[in-house]
Amino acid sequence: MRLDKYLKVSRLIKRRTIANEACDTGRVTINDKPAKASANVKEGDIICISFGNKEVKVEVLDVQETVKKDEAKELFKYI
Repeated sequence: MRLDKYLKVSRLIKRRTIANEACDTGRVTINDKPAKASANVKEGDIICISFGNKEVKVEVLDVQETVKKDEAKELFKYI
């Protein structure tokens, strides 16, 4: 699954366009490498997102195309 879509589906970032912009500006990394919005996300990847002075680091547990709001937190775990 594309990185920008995963960030939206997992609700780490609210909208796909914002996820796309975050990737384009270099604020998102996968396994410590800068990632484009089109990068492929798979189970076991470590995603790091920089929000201003705050940094969020998560491990991908599952990849699904669609998910209900209350099940979105099951797609990743915070590190």
